[in-house]
Amino acid sequence: MTIQHHINDDLLVAYAAGSLSESWSLLVASHLALCPTCRKALEAAETMGAQLLETIAPVSVAPSSFDALLARLDGDPYEPALPPSHETIPTPSVLPSPLRDYVGGDLHALKWRRLGKGAFHIPIKTRDGEGKARLLKVPAGKPVPAHSHGGEELTLVLTGSFSTYQGAFHRGDVETADETVEHMPVAGPGEDCICLAVTDAPLRFKSLAARIVQPLIGI
Repeated sequence: MTIQHHINDDLLVAYAAGSLSESWSLLVASHLALCPTCRKALEAAETMGAQLLETIAPVSVAPSSFDALLARLDGDPYEPALPPSHETIPTPSVLPSPLRDYVGGDLHALKWRRLGKGAFHIPIKTRDGEGKARLLKVPAGKPVPAHSHGGEELTLVLTGSFSTYQGAFHRGDVETADETVEHMPVAGPGEDCICLAVTDAPLRFKSLAARIVQPLIGI
């Protein structure tokens, strides 16, 4: 199925410029791995950025700047987890490569944490701590509790589908929600919906039960 819901241009430009936080970059990179349309748009953004750089006059830097850069490179770099090395039978990957590196493998290698009512999640640690990223698994045909947003939320579908008043979202689609959006996504029938969700502020759940457990699950 053709991807219908894409990353917006502002995010693509910020990704090309390297100015996104780690969690947002992870979602954009995962979407790009699935979406040829956005990969072409990213190439255009990178070309535009290169052309702008050519128009900028060079400036002098302190003699110590290069040494400082080398010192940072010699530090202990962050290395995302790699898929288990003991796998010998190749199988089609469900998770995009950037995401597999973060969570340590494909779906069969994941250790889910229960959220309640059949839903599960896996928080994803990032080095910069800006925003929160997690995998969500919602049973087929079941809703996510109704909520609004304290900031922006991006949700990338990896398997299955879900629907909101904004339409249906399938593999590779990205839903964008902000403070103006209140919704209750419902997983499509026949297959559990697994998504990568990134937020920069806590969700605002409508039900008392969801609000009570929210501090425990960190959503």
